[in-house]
Amino acid sequence: MIKLDAASAWKRFQNRYRMVVMNDDTYEEMASFRLTRGSVYVGMSVVFVLLVGLTTALIVFTPLKYYIPGAGGGYQTVRQLRQLQFRVDSIERQDAYKAQYILGLKKALSGVGTTVLDTAALKIPAPEITTD
Repeated sequence: MIKLDAASAWKRFQNRYRMVVMNDDTYEEMASFRLTRGSVYVGMSVVFVLLVGLTTALIVFTPLKYYIPGAGGGYQTVRQLRQLQFRVDSIERQDAYKAQYILGLKKALSGVGTTVLDTAALKIPAPEITTD
């Protein structure tokens, strides 16, 4: 097993490397960069932090937050939603009552569904009177 000591790891972290960008057709050197592993690590970390920061700012300061479930509302929005649901339920109930009333009125005016009343005379026996 290879033992790595802290000094050799730090030395490799500080070793300088050259990155060259060349034209593939003419092999002309277009750009040259002197890098270390540390500078690459710092550069990638900065890019990562910037991307996370920009994404967070985009979500927080724009209406995109309303598309994230549970993140865009708050207590005020939930309360307004419940009030609107209560009002819609109330209006639906009133509409059902009005429809039922109109249906009954139509039946009464057209004569459909009316019952024939029994107008025959009832023979009620006279109450018995007892004398004691």
